[in-house]
Amino acid sequence: MICFGLLGLTHAGAANLPAKPNILFIAIDDLRPELGCYGVPVVQSPNIDRFARRAMLFDRAYCQQAVCSPSRTSLLTGTRPDTTKVWDLNTHFRKAQPDIVTLPQLFKNNGYFTEAMGKIYHHGLDDPASWSVPTLFPKAPHGAGPRTEDPDAPKVQLSKNGRGPVVEEVNGPDNCLHDGELADMAVKALQELKGKPQQPFFLAVGFIKPHLPFNAPKKYFDLYDAAKIPPAPNPFYPVGAPKYAVVRGDEVRAYSGVPTVYPFPEDFARKLKLGYYACVSYVDAQVGRVLDELERQGLSTNTIVILWGDHGWKLGEHQAWAKHTNVENDTHAPLIIYVPGMAQAGQHTMALVEFVDVYPTLAELAGLTLPKTLEGTSFKPLLDDPQKVWKTAAFSQYPRKVGNKNLMGYTMRTDRYRLTRWVDSKDHSKVDAVELYDHQTDPQENTNVVHVAANQALVEKLTAQWWAGWRGALPK
Repeated sequence: MICFGLLGLTHAGAANLPAKPNILFIAIDDLRPELGCYGVPVVQSPNIDRFARRAMLFDRAYCQQAVCSPSRTSLLTGTRPDTTKVWDLNTHFRKAQPDIVTLPQLFKNNGYFTEAMGKIYHHGLDDPASWSVPTLFPKAPHGAGPRTEDPDAPKVQLSKNGRGPVVEEVNGPDNCLHDGELADMAVKALQELKGKPQQPFFLAVGFIKPHLPFNAPKKYFDLYDAAKIPPAPNPFYPVGAPKYAVVRGDEVRAYSGVPTVYPFPEDFARKLKLGYYACVSYVDAQVGRVLDELERQGLSTNTIVILWGDHGWKLGEHQAWAKHTNVENDTHAPLIIYVPGMAQAGQHTMALVEFVDVYPTLAELAGLTLPKTLEGTSFKPLLDDPQKVWKTAAFSQYPRKVGNKNLMGYTMRTDRYRLTRWVDSKDHSKVDAVELYDHQTDPQENTNVVHVAANQALVEKLTAQWWAGWRGALPK
């Protein structure tokens, strides 16, 4: 049983943190804010739920671009995609920002031992300057394929590009897959770091699941009854949205066993959702093992723990799968932080926060001087007052190539509305399309109401706020 964070019940106040608290930095790939602690009881996530009860959960945290590398780059540099110039999965941020000091690099420069294991930066785009030692990666696979001692086990069907099934119940222990081995590595690292109390640490642990393929040990599939998993409530394209606003999500089609028809039949869509949930429960168990070890080593009293998913993910909503859009399903992501002695342990905050805010928050909590390059705001005040009036909007973006046009969709999420303007990527005054969704009446963003005559004054007001950008949305 995980008892992580019980020591936080003293509520001594974050001011009693040591001068240089440790940082345990847990990243989870493709994780929706769909966990028990986020009010979705069908998802079995007991370890993250228990962690959230000793931490602060952000109900409205938004990434800066809903795909791995741009999102992670923004969080780790504290700057936005138009500054990093990272809008794809191939560009390294050092190309545009050769001298920028990353979040872990700032800690390293201030005497911390910084270590990464698993996926922190996107695959192949690691940043050696961030770490005290080279990044470690598990050898166990995260892709599909047979993992069994039985030599007579049937061969796994592969797709035309050599990938295995999109959903797979694996016969084997947790560490026969990437994330189970990663948890082993993190446990060992914490044991070793406990023996080096003279130097604070920044340990980054990057889990891959629930990223495709949806394969996990069978026991995690057994936690669910597929017949009771609800399908997406809105498996249709948003009414009135431009045809390029939501892409279908052919990432799923890279794996074998995927129907050629589209939309997917309901039974297959349910199978995909079951696989996703099983992977969430699998990674939840691995997170629990790491938090258990932090407690076992007596490190939780002086270690800040932050857990985040790099972006959301569609599970059939808007007739689509995966991420790659500006919709709520993709830009909204989980964010939970534990600070030893925090007075508001177990609380939620509805404040709008962005992933670029993580860098200044962790740096301020550790008493480090903030670089002037940052484009986020420390949400440390929310840890003491989760109801505090905060940002008036959060901003995300996504590029689209539409014919011969290079567009950038810039989206602004306010307390009630989402306004997305698709503009020329170089001249933002050239508007190709606009979307407006009212979350009070349409929380699933099913109907674009930008052209409703009664909304024109509202559109003008929100457009002015959109032009003011993130600087105009900062807390007063």
